[in-house]
Amino acid sequence: MGEQVTFKRKDYQTDQEVRWCPGCGDYSILAAMQLLFAEMGTEPENTVFVSGIGCAARFPYYMETYGIHSIHGRAPAVATGVKLARPDLDVWVIGGDGDMLSIGGNHLIHALRRNMGIKIVMFNNQIYGLTKGQYSPTSEVGKITKSSPLGSLDQPFNPVSVALGAEATFVGRTHDMDRTHMMDVLRRAHQHEGAAFVEIYQNCNVFNDGAFEGLTAKDVRADMIIDLTQGEPIRFGADGEKGVALNAFGECEIVDVATVGVDRLLVHDEHRHDPTLAFAISRLAQHPGQSTPMGIFRDVARPVYEASVQQQLAESSERDGAGDLAGLIGSGGTWTVA
Repeated sequence: MGEQVTFKRKDYQTDQEVRWCPGCGDYSILAAMQLLFAEMGTEPENTVFVSGIGCAARFPYYMETYGIHSIHGRAPAVATGVKLARPDLDVWVIGGDGDMLSIGGNHLIHALRRNMGIKIVMFNNQIYGLTKGQYSPTSEVGKITKSSPLGSLDQPFNPVSVALGAEATFVGRTHDMDRTHMMDVLRRAHQHEGAAFVEIYQNCNVFNDGAFEGLTAKDVRADMIIDLTQGEPIRFGADGEKGVALNAFGECEIVDVATVGVDRLLVHDEHRHDPTLAFAISRLAQHPGQSTPMGIFRDVARPVYEASVQQQLAESSERDGAGDLAGLIGSGGTWTVA
């Protein structure tokens, strides 16, 4: 047996100067990822980070692993190709809310519905940072920016709801002001067999500073963050005085525990195969000014796409013999160009 290797954070740090704006939440996410990888003993040579375009997309430059800086919105598609070719690798996708939900929205939902064994981490700062402050698909209605001087008219996406609607088998949310929570959610994503989607609320202190301060500041977290704990009634507040219950329409609503009683509270079940309840929980908050669920919304098992592809190829080879690529290309509808 080979000697067990112990990793430290520096084993995942490259020689590149980390170039984000001073105070950017991306620094916190990078540190959490590097510390987590060291803790888990993740092998750098068996890990790939794929990104698109944007501030978050610089991530592969700073991780001492394999990395691909792809094109705008296409990171999930590139990562799909990597995972199909090398299903043994740990493949991570990094992108921002603009990159993933605007030009990349189609690639995102199909990677999730197929249940590719990739881990997709979306940095959500509700703004386009790299291109200097235009509103993004998660910006609130009325957001005044360089591209919406009279206020945005667009209804924003709720990224967790989008992922659940695409039948993602793992969906989580965390934020850049709590490293322990970030590491816990990312660890669970890494352990999941299949597609994992993690939204991270991340502050852009230049173009959208304080977007999540009313939610993540230490003095308000108890009343604003709804921690999701498997198998436990969903309650929050400094003394657990508030909770989440279902109304007559099957919608989640915030209630006073002393008024309705603990028995009325919704018990969180992240392993429930039907995503209906997880989706209802995701609708509790439509913007960071409301009490917002954090943690794991869904974690269920379903056949993993790349494993199914490998099985299909093996069965085909066993049935039909070794594949004949030249014969395949020359079969069916062919023509000769003079």
